[in-house]
Amino acid sequence: MKKQLVNMKGTKDGFVLRLDDQCAYVDLVEELKKKVSESGIDGKVNVQLDLGYRYCSEEQINELIKIVQETEQLIVSKVQSEVLTIQESNQKMIESQQDTYIGVVRSGQIVRSAGDIIVVGNVNPNGRVEAGGNVYVLGRLKGIVHAGLHGNKEAIIAASRFEATHIMIADQVQAMSDEHVKAINHAEMTCAFIGYDGRITYDQIHVLKNIRPLLNVSKGGS
Repeated sequence: MKKQLVNMKGTKDGFVLRLDDQCAYVDLVEELKKKVSESGIDGKVNVQLDLGYRYCSEEQINELIKIVQETEQLIVSKVQSEVLTIQESNQKMIESQQDTYIGVVRSGQIVRSAGDIIVVGNVNPNGRVEAGGNVYVLGRLKGIVHAGLHGNKEAIIAASRFEATHIMIADQVQAMSDEHVKAINHAEMTCAFIGYDGRITYDQIHVLKNIRPLLNVSKGGS
């Protein structure tokens, strides 16, 4: 059986066209033309092109969009690719770095890191810690913390004592009341993260191995 190079899947927003990322580009173009011409769709429908791990030049992407939109019912709303641009790759490298700050972050002081940061000490009220990656406070966190500064929704914040006034992860912001602090301080070493509902939530530090398994990069153990 001949392998399908273009797979169409319906979603609540329209269709996803998954394009094979291993075949020759000319073969992909030929099958895409055939697929859209036989679609038999009535009315306007949004289409997302999924390129997978295929690198396409801007010219090739425009060609693929044009092929799809030659059928007037189909409108390309998004082009998805797993291939990182140089800028995205550089940003990920920066965010994978780790800095350590030893000492108290005092009121009015800002400590920043492009990647992860470990603060060995307390963060006082109105002290601020900002990081492109994760923030770990080995002390009392009573100030303001922003993790995932450039939009990393996978970033987490962890502290020995979680008493912050404001928590920010990516574009999510949460002001913490005294009642909120008391509710989560039932155990030492608490972490904050964006949950499945898209909101900042809190739990004990040991749950991270389940919700953020990529943080566990050590080998050995059980």
